[in-house]
Amino acid sequence: MTAAIDRDDIERFRAAVARRLGLQFDETRVGFLGEVLQRRLTRMGGCAAAYLHELETGAATAEPALLAQELTVGESYFFRNSEQFHALADIVVPERMRKAGATKRLRILSAGCASGEEPYSIGILLREAIPEPEWTIEVRAVDLNPLALERAMRARYSSWALRETPLEIQRKWFRPEGRDLALDDAARIAVQFHEQNLAVDDARFWQPQVFDVIFCRNVLMYFSPDQAGALLSRIARALQAGGYLFLGHAETLRGISDDFHLRHTHGTFYYQLKDIDQYAPSRPSRAAVAAIPAGAGDSPDVGASWVEVIGAASDRVTALAAGSKASAPVRLGQSPRRELATAIELLRTERFAEALACVRSLPPAAARDPDVLLLTAALLAHSGEPAAAEQTCRRLLLIDELNAGAHYVFALCREAAGDRSGAVEHDRVAAYLDSAFAMPRLHLGLLARRAGDREAARRELGQALILLRREDASRLLLFGGGFSRDALLALCGSALRDCGGEP
Repeated sequence: MTAAIDRDDIERFRAAVARRLGLQFDETRVGFLGEVLQRRLTRMGGCAAAYLHELETGAATAEPALLAQELTVGESYFFRNSEQFHALADIVVPERMRKAGATKRLRILSAGCASGEEPYSIGILLREAIPEPEWTIEVRAVDLNPLALERAMRARYSSWALRETPLEIQRKWFRPEGRDLALDDAARIAVQFHEQNLAVDDARFWQPQVFDVIFCRNVLMYFSPDQAGALLSRIARALQAGGYLFLGHAETLRGISDDFHLRHTHGTFYYQLKDIDQYAPSRPSRAAVAAIPAGAGDSPDVGASWVEVIGAASDRVTALAAGSKASAPVRLGQSPRRELATAIELLRTERFAEALACVRSLPPAAARDPDVLLLTAALLAHSGEPAAAEQTCRRLLLIDELNAGAHYVFALCREAAGDRSGAVEHDRVAAYLDSAFAMPRLHLGLLARRAGDREAARRELGQALILLRREDASRLLLFGGGFSRDALLALCGSALRDCGGEP
């Protein structure tokens, strides 16, 4: 007889899975969780209440590993996201070899290794990069799913799993074995597989300063922010000084960990552990900006650079202010938070000079507040003071180098200085750190259009158009140069059409 389940059972199951396995599933996956729970109950022949009680209390000791087979995706392929492997070979391995010195040992962890394609790719790369036999190369690979680990240890793969593997690598490191391709023993012996729940703080596993490099790709997406932060703390502890961390293509440390520097080479992003005295003193708070619509503004000139457009808007605001009655003086509050809110209100009413005076009147201690610095930088950039804005961005990035807003304002400053490549770099960092941030995408599109790269312009402007429609109103206020959402959409659509795209 099939045990009946209801929504309360599924919610208990979802909470138990999060607690025991560290896996998070949102509302869109509730149906999937219900199917998994029903299959487990049918297979075990018990009732939902008894099964969930055992799962919640830890009595069902074998169940988490069995659930991992049902709940995790183990499909991968060799040299996935090849840009990261290029960065590993060209930047990371040579640097870590210099650090290793006389020990001549490199140790790398593949956390969430699935069926082994990632750690074996690392093993092959290290054998290619370090042919000297005196070097000891250790790749440790862990996963929650025992079935995936069994497949990994067999080291036999279909040709589809090697679809991104160069032919010369395939010929050198694989041999036909029936319908499959078997990995050469020289690469296999470098990799050791272990079953490990990354959500558990296992002191025996997470020992201090063990690994030179940790790959933890497409794992954080399953974790809650608290669980992800705890895992990243363990990773930071397990890395050697200056060690490296590679995340999944769409994953960032923004808002989760301050223990790493962001690195960007080979068209990819990765992280390097900070020296202990370089740790940021605190994680930045959310900007104290009310969700209010930006000023209406005029339609931006699609033919001008974005810095010129913002400058023209600032001139318009200055002219309007000069021709109107003097604004009533603003009484500043006693706390930085209150005065920051006052400056935001002044920004909303396009009283840029007064807003800037307001933040400059804050107590000296506020000079290290990320929110104050970001607002100051944005006001300076929009007031035609790019050099001062850039200096403020530099101060902010020393505190929080993963601040997407600071990188975007920095990009505006670089464009104003005639440094297009610098502007593109900071826009790309901002877009990586916050994939929902519309303004760096818009800026990248406009920069590409002016450079004559119509394909890149269409790609970035098309993405910006999507993001602008749902961008938070407070961010448009802070970063939109005085233009409304409608005006920015019109600018983006016009530039996209000019490049042969369809809004």
